[in-house]
This record gives sequence, structure tokens and C-alpha cells, in this order.
Amino acid sequence: QVQVVESGGGLVQSGGSLRLSCAATGPISSISAMAWDRETPEGPREEVARITSDGFTTYADFVKGRFTIGRDNAKNTAFLQMDSLEPEDTAVYYCKAVGLQVIDGILFNGYWGQGTQVTVSS
Repeated sequence: QVQVVESGGGLVQSGGSLRLSCAATGPISSISAMAWDRETPEGPREEVARITSDGFTTYADFVKGRFTIGRDNAKNTAFLQMDSLEPEDTAVYYCKAVGLQVIDGILFNGYWGQGTQVTVSS
């Protein structure tokens, strides 16, 4: 059974840092890209950062220069290093496996974890 599990959320003061981790496990043949989305109570889920299997990264404008995404293709893991956090970054963060191919099975366009809460106090 395929699973995507996040860890590393928590409470941090404004200006602080957190590192989120993600692991995709199960009978996985390949993953095209790994990404992090976030969702606040006020707004829709939005993509924060994405990294392809060859290391190409993209970031939402509101996190550029503050967040860094990385991945280990062999282990199907990813991380999101979040620095200079602001109260506006408070959200549930979801790891997303994009183009997840199950061995001898279907292709998922997107496969999300359950999310991890990040709270930034002012």
C-alpha cells in the first residue's frame, strides 16, 4: 500500500526555522516530482515548492528566498527547509508525490499525505 507521510511541523516564533520531511513508501516504481502544498483556514490549498526527479525546483513567490526544497530520489523522500518564518506561513503543509507510478499498477497524478501543522507566532 502506498503511503505519503509528513513530519516536522510544530510551533515556532516569527523569524524562526522548521524543517519538514516527507517519505513515500510502498510499491512505488517512480515519482516524477515531489512538492509541498499548504492550506490555511481562509484560503484554498496552494503549492509552495516543487522539485523534479532531475532536481529542477520551483517556488511560490511568497516563499522565494526563504524556503528550500530537496529530495532523495532513491529513497522517495523530500524535505522543505523553512527559514525566516512569518505568521502568514501558518498552515497545514502537505507533501505531494506528483506522477506516482505504482509497480504494475496505476499512475497517480497526485498523491498527498495527511498533512502537518505549522504555526508561527508573532
